[in-house]
Amino acid sequence: MTEDRTGDQLLKMLSALANPHRLRILAALSERRTYVSELARELTISRPLLHMHLQILEKAGLVVGQHEISAEGKALRYYEVTEFAELLTPKRISEAVTTLRLDTKGKAGK
Repeated sequence: MTEDRTGDQLLKMLSALANPHRLRILAALSERRTYVSELARELTISRPLLHMHLQILEKAGLVVGQHEISAEGKALRYYEVTEFAELLTPKRISEAVTTLRLDTKGKAGK
């Protein structure tokens, strides 16, 4: 459990998880790290759409990516799941709420 995750970070994580494509991506990456083109083929999703979802997951701290050069000299972006756990209880949510940064319209900050 990550009790030091701020309310904004918790909200970003939960928002990232609230999408079926991103859940499928996490499930695939939980089995092994892989590069974008291979993952796109496996999930039958376009690379641009996959990139968008990977960026959201990466900003939420759920995956991490790094560039590598293949034996053929191609630049490949590999992704893998980061270890995470969050126990959602009323108490944990109450604690997280105290650290939310709200903008002038009452929405959580970025």
